[in-house]
Amino acid sequence: MTNLPPRVFIKEEGPREGFQIERAPIPTADKIRLVDALSDTGVGHIQVTSFVHPQKVPGMADAEAVVAGMTPRAGVRYSGLWLNQRGLERAIATGRLDLEGKLTLYASNVFLQRNQNRTPDQQREAQPALIAMYQAHGIPVRTGFVTAAFGCNFEGDVDPARVMGLVGDMLSIAADHGESLSLMGLGDTMAWATPERIRRVVGAVRERWPDLELSLHLHDTRGLGIANAMAGLEMGVRHYDAAVGGLGGCPFAAHGGAAGNIATEDFVFLCEELGIKTGMDLEKLAECARLAESIVGHPLPGKIKTGGSLRALRAKIAAA
Repeated sequence: MTNLPPRVFIKEEGPREGFQIERAPIPTADKIRLVDALSDTGVGHIQVTSFVHPQKVPGMADAEAVVAGMTPRAGVRYSGLWLNQRGLERAIATGRLDLEGKLTLYASNVFLQRNQNRTPDQQREAQPALIAMYQAHGIPVRTGFVTAAFGCNFEGDVDPARVMGLVGDMLSIAADHGESLSLMGLGDTMAWATPERIRRVVGAVRERWPDLELSLHLHDTRGLGIANAMAGLEMGVRHYDAAVGGLGGCPFAAHGGAAGNIATEDFVFLCEELGIKTGMDLEKLAECARLAESIVGHPLPGKIKTGGSLRALRAKIAAA
């Protein structure tokens, strides 16, 4: 475990990815309530909402209202998701979000076709125009992302060499257009990752680009989310996406979709037990997870919100 990072950085995606997939409508006031509660946990980055077509994703039709209603806290980055020029313009118009450009390529050609209706060549050819769009608005392009980096329900296992090719493509495209990617995300979109696959893919990318910062986006469909996060920690990965309570999922992943992201509070508990700093208050996170569960009206998979941390038990034992 000599490669464990001393500190990790978590992007909280519950309010966006979590609420986006819920079948029942979530009141705007409840979304704002959760964002504000999360803002008080010490989290450094919250993805608040998606600026997508309201007819395609009705649950995000109130994106502007959520951003306008939240109470920003100093030291917290608030961001949104968009898929096109119109979505970006809506995000800019709020005047309250941290805007950063991102390039995205897919390790699964079939999933790309189903999700974006594009071929791999079309997806690559779209990236320079994406960069130009960001540059026109003075938005830096600092992040790349490989979707389905560990496997796909339609194509099966993904060769690490394919992931490396996509990472190289994005780095080259960015450099050719005057940008430098400092963070590369690897998405386990359909939950094919195992600890060994994490080691293989992360190890291959690290060997080729040792100075490139990596992030992991993990789903817990098959119960290996935290185990995969642990493998990432052992490889020295410092950046993770997570969702309070284990909210979220991918509706386009087939076979019932994908379960939620790793639960933020469970991951923070793991880090605390390993001596890794997160800057987050675990007890407040557990409260947020219980709040999220009450808002959606059904059980969420996170464990710490019900099982609790070991802090209170240790204090009780010490006092006995």
